[in-house]
Amino acid sequence: MSRTVSSERRRFLRQLLALPVLACASPVWSKPRYASNPFTLGVASGYPLADGVALWTRLAPQPLAPDGGLPAAVLPVRWEVAEDEQFKRIAAHGEAYAEPAFGHSVHVEVRGLEAARPYFYRFHSGAATSVVGRTATAPKVGDPVQQLRFAFASCQQYEQGYYGAYRHMAASAPDLIIHLGDYIYESAWGEHRLRYHEGPEPVALTDYRARYARYRSDPDLQAAHAACPWLMVWDDHEVENDYADAQSENLDQPEWFLARRAAAYQAWYEHMPVRRTMLPFGPHLQLYTRLAYGQLVNFNLLDDRQYRSPQPCPRPGRGGAAVIENCAAREDPAATLLGARQEAWLAAGLAQSKARWNVLAQQTLMAQSDGKVGEGQRFYSDGWDGYPAARARLFDQIAGSKVANPVVIGGDVHAFWVADLKRDFNRPDSPTIASEFVGSSITSRPPPESILEAAKTEGPHIKLATGKYRGYVAMTLTPDLLTAELRAVDDHRDPATGIRTLSTWVVEDGKPGPVAG
Repeated sequence: MSRTVSSERRRFLRQLLALPVLACASPVWSKPRYASNPFTLGVASGYPLADGVALWTRLAPQPLAPDGGLPAAVLPVRWEVAEDEQFKRIAAHGEAYAEPAFGHSVHVEVRGLEAARPYFYRFHSGAATSVVGRTATAPKVGDPVQQLRFAFASCQQYEQGYYGAYRHMAASAPDLIIHLGDYIYESAWGEHRLRYHEGPEPVALTDYRARYARYRSDPDLQAAHAACPWLMVWDDHEVENDYADAQSENLDQPEWFLARRAAAYQAWYEHMPVRRTMLPFGPHLQLYTRLAYGQLVNFNLLDDRQYRSPQPCPRPGRGGAAVIENCAAREDPAATLLGARQEAWLAAGLAQSKARWNVLAQQTLMAQSDGKVGEGQRFYSDGWDGYPAARARLFDQIAGSKVANPVVIGGDVHAFWVADLKRDFNRPDSPTIASEFVGSSITSRPPPESILEAAKTEGPHIKLATGKYRGYVAMTLTPDLLTAELRAVDDHRDPATGIRTLSTWVVEDGKPGPVAG
């Protein structure tokens, strides 16, 4: 990097010190007038309950400007939820306030709606009106549900392609979309970039706001957000590549890095359709949570960045990931990805679940992936392979709880994977305890195919692994069957790309392990 830590620290502190001044000097602009559309970043909904849903928008007539093109004033925003797209049958309405301290973002938690039905919503500010979004409430806990269709996606490096996958995802009208991390990228990398980030690598709040605004400006991503409610987890690039708790890839001073993390976490909150329980307090944000869809499924949304131990055996003078062999630190029994509190929370939830399917929505590949053919083993330390003791504890929880139909979904590795999850990956006859599906990236560059081929050779539990395609996974759940379609775009470099189903896999109720459909 050309930047120096000292110069970036000074810039960061100047911007950080400016924020309380803005927050304390924020008059209410009761009758705002806009020279241009303030709803440039679209609308979104998320985290549906049986009686309500979270709604989001952000006022930003100039979305890439440090202030979004708005004064340091509190702006009233009216919202409506209707049973019909023409808004003739209003189900709920109210007024929220877009504050400059939170980038004029708006988070509304609507309650009092009917369970398991679609709704439409929109926002007004001054004379401006947003586009209309479609959302839906969840079934009541314990109610029978015959089908749920959802998609999951990750890794959408803006510069490396277009978001045609989201156009197709929105057109398929899923009930739910789950994003598994790397919603933005803080860094520019790779050859033959098709689009470009503005500005340097973000470190301050205004930097991260601009980066999210750039990604959020994409019309296909906006359409997918407006199509249905979303659930969200993050990964590393929302802050910095390969960070682990308070340790940065560059081994920056922890106090400085945590201040950067606080800026990144706030910008994430400002741009996501999340609940107020996810309001950040400095460098801390309660991300992991659980949502139920009737009797059919529990979604466990996990955070493997905020509490993780540093990666074992890093390169000299660096933090973050490495390709490792013969690394004794990898076997540290105290190492964790989730942290002790989250591990205990997950164990309790699995033990108490009465759902037919139990989905663990997390960031990366969980199955063992040995990248060395023949004697010895070679692992990438940033994923679960860098933390085998933590993975073993999780598998003990899954097996010990006898939870029904555990399914792990992930992203991060820019390739499609389908695998059996086993108590002991080095013994092919070890019992399969869960099923795993990893989606390819929306745009981000894949790993060398030779590494994936080596992993398949060394791991009979791996049923598919390929990075040749960009795309996402579409899943359909019924009480008896999970069906997963690996959806691959024809060319992520073409904004008008077509799409096809690369392969289809099923998991039967009570029979862990994916089978080609």
